[in-house]
Amino acid sequence: MSAREPLVLGIETSCDETGIGIVRGTTLLSNTIASSMDEHARYGGVVPEVAARAHLEALQPTIEAAVAEAGIALDEINAVAVTSGPGLAGALMVGVGAAKALAVSLGKPLYAVNHLVGHIAADLLTGEEVEYPTIALLVSGGHTSLLLVRDLVSDVELLGETLDDAAGEAFDKIARILGLPYPGGPEIDRAAATGDPAAIRFPRGLSRASDFAEHRYDFSFSGLKTAVARWVEQAEAAGTPVNTADVAASFREAVVDVLVTKALDACARYDVPRLLLGGGVIANRRLREVALERAAAAGVAVRIPPLSLCTDNGAMIAALAAQLIMSGRRPSTLAFGADSTLPVTEIQVAEAPLDEPPFGAPQRGAAVTR
Repeated sequence: MSAREPLVLGIETSCDETGIGIVRGTTLLSNTIASSMDEHARYGGVVPEVAARAHLEALQPTIEAAVAEAGIALDEINAVAVTSGPGLAGALMVGVGAAKALAVSLGKPLYAVNHLVGHIAADLLTGEEVEYPTIALLVSGGHTSLLLVRDLVSDVELLGETLDDAAGEAFDKIARILGLPYPGGPEIDRAAATGDPAAIRFPRGLSRASDFAEHRYDFSFSGLKTAVARWVEQAEAAGTPVNTADVAASFREAVVDVLVTKALDACARYDVPRLLLGGGVIANRRLREVALERAAAAGVAVRIPPLSLCTDNGAMIAALAAQLIMSGRRPSTLAFGADSTLPVTEIQVAEAPLDEPPFGAPQRGAAVTR
């Protein structure tokens, strides 16, 4: 069996979406997602225990649907890949346990990979080659991170990350303040469509010159969230009607301004004329518009995967594992666990030592299929 175009099944369960993806090298065969978002909506946010239970219920039918969509038999895959972290601990444990069981039962190598680096790998599935180095801005409900990617499988540096709320969490909380339903991102986007983004000047966290020494590429949205809440409270106390569209547009503009400004500053500082956007919040129309407009003015090329590959999905996990395989990296051992705080510098977890069988051979203790 050749490792040039490995057939990989990826499992992603870091939050509230059960993602199963199947890729052959950089060719997407299946991207199947079962979301538990509706179950969390009644609580106004993701409940870890609910997410873990939903993954347990969804995994088998989602795997079956992905295999059917890909038009393969399950035992044809060359390797299994799974998100080891970061994410919700209980949700990750479900995916990790399932991946280990599947790999052992099929006698296939197992690759435990980093969720955040997976978001970068998603762009490989567009069919276009990714140039390195690149700056990557990953924005989701649980993560807001700025990365310098010199090599996808061996050299990813964390430049900065959120110190409190991720951008997606901030959208959910402000939506709640404005009386909008969960999830907040799409609702804020819809409300802001008719609003004036310059109506209210909300603060841009960690963007002052005095912040640059320690937090040049870090993010903070808690102050912005508080500022919006106080503005709404004061307006209501004064009997002034709250223009939801203007508040939503002004809040969204503050978030977008910080994200794009810091990302383009990193491009300039590291002399990297490439910016890759990933994560579910990239679905925000204003973020894409501003990033493309300001990047063009700065001479920076922007890459945005299809929105179906921006949200959490198993295809990106499979794509990252395929790259590890094609670069000669050895499978993971079975000794890894779920790591909710896995650093982005750990692209693959628990790589097998040299005395382990190479790719394509069954791991110790694994069943041999013929």
